[in-house]
Parts: sequence; C-alpha cells; structure tokens
Amino acid sequence: MKKNAEGVVVSKTRADCNAEDLNKWEKNTTAKKWLVCGIGPDEYSRIQSYTTSKEIWDTLQVTHEGTPQVKRSRGTLLYSQYANFTMKEGKIIQEIYTRFTTLTNELKSLGRIILEEDKVEKILTRILPVT
Repeated sequence: MKKNAEGVVVSKTRADCNAEDLNKWEKNTTAKKWLVCGIGPDEYSRIQSYTTSKEIWDTLQVTHEGTPQVKRSRGTLLYSQYANFTMKEGKIIQEIYTRFTTLTNELKSLGRIILEEDKVEKILTRILPVT
C-alpha cells in the first residue's frame, strides 16, 4: 500500500514494488492458498472478500474458537460439566466413556488439561456404578 498525491492509501502497482514487497506478496498468496484449500464452502463464502491471509486467519479463528472471553466462558462451562459428570441411567459404559473423553478433549483444546490420575479417579469413584 502507498499514499497517492491526494494522501489517499491505494495499492501499489507492480512497478512500485521492490523485492521485499514481492516477497511479502508471494508469502501472503501462499498462505491464502493453504487456508482456502483447508476450508469448506460455508467458510469460503465468509472469507472470499478478504485480501490478506491475516484477515482470513483472524476471521476463521474468531468463527471457530470465539473471542478470548467466549473461550474462557466455554472452558468454565465445560469444567463444570466435568466436575459434575455422572453416569446417566440406561447408558452403557462405552457411551459414557466416549462422552467423558470428548469432554476432556474439549477442555484440553481450551488449555485446561486434566491429569490422567484425576480422570481415572473420576471414572472409578463418580461414574462407574457401585455393585
């Protein structure tokens, strides 16, 4: 980008670009290509008007992860679900373990790592039925 004679910011022409500008353009184009190749049609329609890979990345990140406040709230909600996790009536052990693993994986993706010992203790003391 550059300012024209009136002081308005406009795109540089190819003649105005130096080697560093061309290198940046090439890197941006490569990053955009990788980002676009990894998304579906719904996401593409959301980002097709953006010109930089940074704009695309930021939009996809907010769309899929949420803002930091949303991530914190989601982490708090998931941890509450983990703390109160119990075996639901009529469910088999495999379904319960799958639900438990999904919950702990979601917590891990949000940065809340639960130690293996804590998971095992939770399963043995709170989830499995006492016979």
